[in-house]
Amino acid sequence: MVNVPRVVIAGTNSGCGKTTVTVGLISALVKRGIKVQGFKVGPDYIDPMLHTHVTSRYSRNLDSWMLKEEILMHLFCKNSAGCDISVIEGVMGFYDGFGGNSIEGSTAHVAKILKSPVILVLNARGMSLSAAAMVKGFMDFKGGADVKGVILNKVSSHGLYLLLKDIIEENTCVKVIGYIPQSEDYTLPERHLGLVPGGEIKDIEDKLLRLTEAVEKTIDLELLMKIARGAPDLCEVEGSELDVIPVTPVVKTRIAIAMDNAFNFYYRDNLELLEALGAELIYFSPLKDEKLPSGINGVYFGGGYPEIFAEALSKNSSMRQDINLKLQQGLPAYGECGGLMYLCRTLKDIKGDIFEMTGIFPAQCEMTTSLKRFGYANVTLTENCTLGEAGYESRAHEFHYSTLNMDEDLKNYNIKSCYDVSKQKRSGEIIKWKDGWKIKNTLSGYPHIHFWSNPDFAKGFVKNCIKNKENYSRGIII
Repeated sequence: MVNVPRVVIAGTNSGCGKTTVTVGLISALVKRGIKVQGFKVGPDYIDPMLHTHVTSRYSRNLDSWMLKEEILMHLFCKNSAGCDISVIEGVMGFYDGFGGNSIEGSTAHVAKILKSPVILVLNARGMSLSAAAMVKGFMDFKGGADVKGVILNKVSSHGLYLLLKDIIEENTCVKVIGYIPQSEDYTLPERHLGLVPGGEIKDIEDKLLRLTEAVEKTIDLELLMKIARGAPDLCEVEGSELDVIPVTPVVKTRIAIAMDNAFNFYYRDNLELLEALGAELIYFSPLKDEKLPSGINGVYFGGGYPEIFAEALSKNSSMRQDINLKLQQGLPAYGECGGLMYLCRTLKDIKGDIFEMTGIFPAQCEMTTSLKRFGYANVTLTENCTLGEAGYESRAHEFHYSTLNMDEDLKNYNIKSCYDVSKQKRSGEIIKWKDGWKIKNTLSGYPHIHFWSNPDFAKGFVKNCIKNKENYSRGIII
């Protein structure tokens, strides 16, 4: 059995203030010298970056649709080791997940798997007795949830807080552990994919300071810790799915990871799985560095915001040319979403300006004013490629405001689609499409794949990078 003090910070709905509350709590706890491990339910990349910024520990994703329960439990316990408390920020509304009547993939589902006490965040605007009814409903719906506390957000006055506190506690027996005053002082800016990453917010430290001060004054942190320590012990996980990790990993290959303001959408557990399988990760910046790192055997281009930094990426011609040369020579490369955009010939932004990219794929990526694809999907490899063999299957997620306009005569470029992607609509209808474009040893597509959904994808990537290293040592260029 494993003892992991923990709480889930859940929201009644998107926009209720989960992230503000979570970041404020984490910051205030860290200020007290408490070791905090941050987690985010679902496929979000930006909120974990804020957690990481505050805690100086990598925040992790917990996705109960993409991951088996035993894998999710394993990653949670592994990453919580050595911490005083794990704070798990929810996604959307508490019961909102994959869709329809299922709670799969929701905050409620993760809280149930981890047997975690729940702190419900409630927007206090326009509420009185209905606040109690809302809390009661969340406690009782779908078999019930272990709601141990409530935090009220956007509270206009201390008097309103006291009124709502009495109403909720008298009608639900759930403790209201505090509130966040309504203020613009710590409002976090947003853009088309969600919050602006903390590293790009100029006054982030000032906002965090003000938020932390508010939390310290208006939230009972001792009660929060007491609730977290009251969480039941968890069973240690065993299973064949965990046998993919060698007991003593040996570095066998070097993989370059694109990491800067333009490319930073990675699941930290993906990167660490690559390391566990024998990869040394070398980080580089397509924005600032002149060339790819030397001595590498593969490249991983994650998602991010290449459209925001398109001009700077385009101006770094030495990096673009080096990537083009190395990938055309057969260096294995894998790109997701933003990585795919960068590997195209050009990128057309929302204003209509066109910027040169690396030119690996004969395509123009064009930004759109609305979401083109959003949500969970299944990916099946139809060709042997950088990530593995035909027939491999994984769960994935898409979220993008762009389209790919590929040259029509793909045979002349020897380009193939390697992904069959499918998604179940709320009506039950299954829709399918092609994705995952392959040229030489470069594979890139819009889906974000969690390697722990099927570790064979990570093993395939490392295996192909090792193969490149061996071919290079024999003077073979593919």
